[in-house]
Amino acid sequence: MSHLQDAVFMAQAIKLANKGRYTTDPNPRVGCVIVKNNRVIAEGWHQRTGQGHAEVIALQNAGDASGATAYVTLEPCSHHGKTPPCCEALIQAGIKRVVVTMQDPNPLVAGQGLQKLRKAGVRVECGLLEQDARALNRGFIKRMETGKPWVVSKMAMSFDGRTAMASGESKWITSPESRADVHRLRAESSVILTGINTVLADDPSLNVRLENIEVLQPVRVVLDSSLQMPVTAKMLKLPGRTLVLTCTTDQSKQQPLIEAGAEVFCLPEEDGRLNLNEVMLFLAKQQINQVMVEAGATLNSVLLQMNLVDDWLVYMAPCILGAGGRGLFNLSEIQIMGDKIQLKIVNTRQIGPDIKFHFVAK
Repeated sequence: MSHLQDAVFMAQAIKLANKGRYTTDPNPRVGCVIVKNNRVIAEGWHQRTGQGHAEVIALQNAGDASGATAYVTLEPCSHHGKTPPCCEALIQAGIKRVVVTMQDPNPLVAGQGLQKLRKAGVRVECGLLEQDARALNRGFIKRMETGKPWVVSKMAMSFDGRTAMASGESKWITSPESRADVHRLRAESSVILTGINTVLADDPSLNVRLENIEVLQPVRVVLDSSLQMPVTAKMLKLPGRTLVLTCTTDQSKQQPLIEAGAEVFCLPEEDGRLNLNEVMLFLAKQQINQVMVEAGATLNSVLLQMNLVDDWLVYMAPCILGAGGRGLFNLSEIQIMGDKIQLKIVNTRQIGPDIKFHFVAK
């Protein structure tokens, strides 16, 4: 089979994997296409944690797969977890060739699946469309490789760079189209993270509101160094988990929040405030792949200075809020041009009347 044909079938497998982008967390999104005599005989994708992996679902749909080629967007697992090893299922089905995008970074797999396949006489090829596969599972891969989640910060601003009026009023700067795009971003995230100042000012829900689309509601995380979180906060009454991270050990402050439905965790501090590096390490240990930050200038400024954000997403609306409005960052220490923080533009696109900018640290 030609390299071009291989690429076409793998692209199909990646498209299948993308169907699970709202529901597989904390597992990676994986797709599988089985081809026999140059014809697709079955396909499958991992839909939800605890359910069948992509390879097993495809094999169940394949009938006689002996002598076939399997295209998989991540190395087949080799260990018994909530489901049996996929590499053994491929071997037992008589698959003769397996093409994968990349080795699984999970230490429980890490090449062992490929090794088992080769040992059983299966021809294995690795590396096809790897960059596409990495983009699909960037949070899972970063967590496995670095012990930290992928972090995306979302901000909205006016044409003159204001995020709110001086009073704090901010609803709505951007359009319904941009807000719908934000909900899709929320849906593919493991966590929506904000600071206590945003909770006190806006009492946000931090949930996903998409019609006719199955999603796993992301975990809500509030950074609250001194435990000012009100027990009446809207998010505590919503389905799903709300984590309050603090460096306050006072049980009299923690207990009312726990009784209201929050999960309170005490983490290391730095100068009396939560150490954000420790926050990210903690979230990764909670099997959090991707964090979406929806916060104000103070928290975003610290995240920027500590280089903890992988993607900066800024929605700019064609409106003017004036000189009294609040800015994206609080960085008063930048006084001269030589101290400016330079970002790189990845892309821009129009969403409704707004423009969405994607930046990364340079």
